[in-house]
Amino acid sequence: MRAKLACLGLLFTILISSCSDPASVGLELAPGNNQVGVFFAEFDLPAEVVLLDSFNTTNQGLLVVGEEVDPYFGKTTGIGYSRMYFDSRAERPKSEAILDSIFFRLDVVSVNGRNLDQPKYFSIHRLAEPILDTSYYNFNELRFEEQPLAFSSVNFGETKDTTLTFPVDQDFAEDLFGKLKRGTEFNDIFSFRRYFPGIAVKSGEGQNTTIGVNLGFETKFDIYYHYQGDTLSQVYEINTSSSRSFNGVKSDRNGTPTSIITEPGKAYNTGDLVGLKANLGIAMKVNTAPFDNFLDTLNGAIFQQVEFVLGEINEVPTGQNPPSFFVSYFTDGTNERLSRASDKQPLTVQRDGQPQIELISEGNEEPAVRAPAIGRYNSNDKVYSMLITSYTNALYRNQLQRKDWLLYGNSPETNGDDFKRSFRQFIVNKNRIKVKAIYSKIK
Repeated sequence: MRAKLACLGLLFTILISSCSDPASVGLELAPGNNQVGVFFAEFDLPAEVVLLDSFNTTNQGLLVVGEEVDPYFGKTTGIGYSRMYFDSRAERPKSEAILDSIFFRLDVVSVNGRNLDQPKYFSIHRLAEPILDTSYYNFNELRFEEQPLAFSSVNFGETKDTTLTFPVDQDFAEDLFGKLKRGTEFNDIFSFRRYFPGIAVKSGEGQNTTIGVNLGFETKFDIYYHYQGDTLSQVYEINTSSSRSFNGVKSDRNGTPTSIITEPGKAYNTGDLVGLKANLGIAMKVNTAPFDNFLDTLNGAIFQQVEFVLGEINEVPTGQNPPSFFVSYFTDGTNERLSRASDKQPLTVQRDGQPQIELISEGNEEPAVRAPAIGRYNSNDKVYSMLITSYTNALYRNQLQRKDWLLYGNSPETNGDDFKRSFRQFIVNKNRIKVKAIYSKIK
């Protein structure tokens, strides 16, 4: 039966794009039996874009560094800021130690960009002011020295995780090594941070490439030195483990459809296109009112399969990737994510086959929150899809009150919030946001 329904659904997709009586096109589950019919419906869901309120980027453990430019979102720039750390128990080089070299290493765990077979430039800058013990948001930035203390270029090619090694400026290297050997700057971490407040990591302009830099023991200074008569160098590390960090984002949307987006929490119509972009905080609001128009016309319906389909999305340049997932938060005229009254858990569309409501206390039911539905991207057809059969049945039975959706580029299956950890994006034409339903009716 399930296979037959799938075939019927495909045929109806080809033949019609609105509710149809199956008898009118010669389709019934059991010819001669007028008790059960199969129906197909397809309708559009309007969408707008929303700039989310600024969000905390402190201590995410990942620096988002790069610059991207496109006609819809404009120019987006990410700079990563971090303190540095050393083990005060580690043996420091003695005064007679001889400096060999100092390198700065970046532990790159993700790359998203265009023309990755061409050189991409990155630089390390010394902060000109400290990172304070406070919360930093995506709009924050700090002053740093214009002249980098280290820079290099790399051809990533197919490589998505690697260690970038930057030779350090010689004058800075000698100053750092001199203080390491005999200065009070390395007596404790506070003295060190007064001397060296931290780093800013940035990319060259016009590269359309973003990297994710993992902070910890592998993003660091490696200081190589030896003593007279040694055949091998020793190494002293100053790394980014146990170090406060944050990501700053700059957005120049002048001259683009998204230039009208100026106020957080307001839904904007940007013409024929809509989209979302991570770390910048632009999400997509989907108006679900057409569900009311559709469900109000039905009597005795049983939904076999209902799917939310977004795409085909606009072409994604080679080397770049859209978000792999999204979740659909419930929202309203506030354009904020809504929470459940009893425990303030965020409300989302729940997965197919999972309860859409649950009993909180005797006689008190609330929307379920345990299993958010996930919109998954299929790179072959460039479409996101999310099964919403159980959700639609709950709406139809008045178990749920219909709410609009706020699409957010993350998945509960991943660690951390992916929507704050990259510049991934997608753009789609509004006429490619649809609900497709296969259902039957008992006469």
